[in-house]
Amino acid sequence: HVVQGHVDGTGVVLSRQPGDAWEAVRFGLPPELSRFVAEKGSIAVDGVSLTVSAVGPDWFEVGLIPETLHATTLGTRQPGDPVNLEVDVLAKYVARLLETTP
Repeated sequence: HVVQGHVDGTGVVLSRQPGDAWEAVRFGLPPELSRFVAEKGSIAVDGVSLTVSAVGPDWFEVGLIPETLHATTLGTRQPGDPVNLEVDVLAKYVARLLETTP
């Protein structure tokens, strides 16, 4: 996943569910970004490239392993905290091509 460092929008931490091997974290996202987020696709949250494990109309979820929680700022984020989001640039290119193709 190519992370360019461009913020496409701001999301919010909705929930954190600790598990045995990882923690499921759900984020809310702006409606204009939802079409670019797909299950098993990529998204950057606060500059960290992650794989989407589940997606809804206005949210997505990722699984964070202990190393990611420790080595990034995501381990300190709590429900209600804002986060910067960068969607997959390839998804944006495909959407643009589909919009402009007659």
